[in-house]
Amino acid sequence: MFQNDLLDGKRILVTGGGTGLGKSMSSRFLELGATVYICGRREEVLRETVSELTSIGPIHYLPCDVRNVEAVEEMIAKIWVEGPLDVVVNNAAGNFLARSEDLSPHAFEAVIGIVLMGTINITMACGKRWLKEQHPGVVLNISATYAQTGSAYVLPSAVSKAGVNALTRSLAVEWGNRGIRCNGISPGPVPTEGAFSRLMPDRRFEEALRQRNPLGRFGTHDELANLAAFLVSDGSGFINGEVIHMDGGEQLQGAGEFTTLGRLLTEEMWQAMKPKKG
Repeated sequence: MFQNDLLDGKRILVTGGGTGLGKSMSSRFLELGATVYICGRREEVLRETVSELTSIGPIHYLPCDVRNVEAVEEMIAKIWVEGPLDVVVNNAAGNFLARSEDLSPHAFEAVIGIVLMGTINITMACGKRWLKEQHPGVVLNISATYAQTGSAYVLPSAVSKAGVNALTRSLAVEWGNRGIRCNGISPGPVPTEGAFSRLMPDRRFEEALRQRNPLGRFGTHDELANLAAFLVSDGSGFINGEVIHMDGGEQLQGAGEFTTLGRLLTEEMWQAMKPKKG
């Protein structure tokens, strides 16, 4: 689909790049000629991913909790020593299923801290440097299909992703005339080991979600990685402020990806998934 040098010379940071969709995007960026930096909280996971992908292209890891402003600034400063980044992909996320009345303040803080504040911390750390140096940049934020409509049982994530969409569109206007583009992708269900184990509590729900999709299937990592590669490339230079749904038409079928859980899960299932207090 793409020329192998599509991202040649690009320096890209992918948050949450050690696993799942972040890892798949990182791999695709490397295949297309980019130098990739990945960050996350678990150094062992990052190290294993770098070891696995290093044969494809230059990839580096930096342990970082994106919720921590000081840690983010320190990480970005380390990267900038070798030169400015060209692209940031805000992919780090946290999510779980729960009835909203069962959520503690800590549960909200945990998800909002990673998804919304983490995205803000990374974007501002890079954006301020780009603006000061008059260096063009691209921000790609990974959102969710329910950010626009909301969704039952994933309230902290829905609130956070809605904020990410607002951030994307606001900065696209504010920074666009200074060479910085901001876009987003809202994926529908794309199987990942971590997310699917937390968000698909029962095979009935997984099958119902698949059948509800107009295309009758889930998305793939390759499909998401290819869309991401296009959006961070110079080939999409006139796309700014867009949050693109990659969901097979799921949102058009009915809002709220997890809303049907209320009819599928028993009280025992809810109790088993109830967030720990803290």
